[in-house]
Amino acid sequence: MNISAKDVKDLREKTGLGMMECKKALEEAGGDSDQAITNLRKNSALKAEKKSSRTAVEGVILSDTTDSSNSILIEINCETDFVAKDANFLAFTEEVLGTCLNSPDASLEKLLSDSLEEKRQNLVQKIGENIVIRRKFNVSSPFVYSYIHGNKKIGVLVSLEQENEELGKDLAMHVAASNPLAISPEEISEEIINKEKEIIEAQVSDTDKPQEIIEKMTSGRLKKFLSEVSLIDQPFVKDPSLNVSQLLKNNDNSVLSFIRYEVGEGIEVEKKDFAEEVQAQLGN
Repeated sequence: MNISAKDVKDLREKTGLGMMECKKALEEAGGDSDQAITNLRKNSALKAEKKSSRTAVEGVILSDTTDSSNSILIEINCETDFVAKDANFLAFTEEVLGTCLNSPDASLEKLLSDSLEEKRQNLVQKIGENIVIRRKFNVSSPFVYSYIHGNKKIGVLVSLEQENEELGKDLAMHVAASNPLAISPEEISEEIINKEKEIIEAQVSDTDKPQEIIEKMTSGRLKKFLSEVSLIDQPFVKDPSLNVSQLLKNNDNSVLSFIRYEVGEGIEVEKKDFAEEVQAQLGN
């Protein structure tokens, strides 16, 4: 069947897909544009499923604190940094953010089972990469402040006891830069403490020092570690002459909670031998 260039162009404008893919879809649909779109939508789900196993470790972090009863931090992933800057991908992430804000109590599974999943699948087909709405975090507190790093790879929410926008934004930036594990040493989990203690003991066990000295060394290094990973004990990034605890005291305030997201953290990437990758590409 002869498909006109205008029909292909019209379908391309409606779908955002490539010329050849649009032409093929029209040919298979007998020139019926609506049927071609239906077939492409069906096909998009298949393509999305095929790409779902590919690891998505790039992407963006977004936040919104305009509603004090529902501040939010979300991470949406793709496969490459190039797509993370794509206008279509970024428009989709903003839509996801808006949907999450409108349904603060809904889980990601619920949100994906509704309108977002079809749009996600269509985007997967359009850009050719796996897209994952990975996680979200909601905070219901009066005074929440956010910081998103310029490349959108790190995002932070900080909740303060008292209103102080400048302090809140400074502390959110500090958390982004310093990556504390908890607000205070007392909040560090036993699992983390025991693991660090085990590492320190292995480091000092080969010394010829008496046991009591080794125990003091272990205790001192563990105390130093807890100080380094606790927010209130860290030197303030904008003024290292005082720590965060002193900064909070100077402002008669305290941190109630914080959350920090970094794109791709915790995602295990399967690493293949370079020779294996070449052989796979050659079909050997």
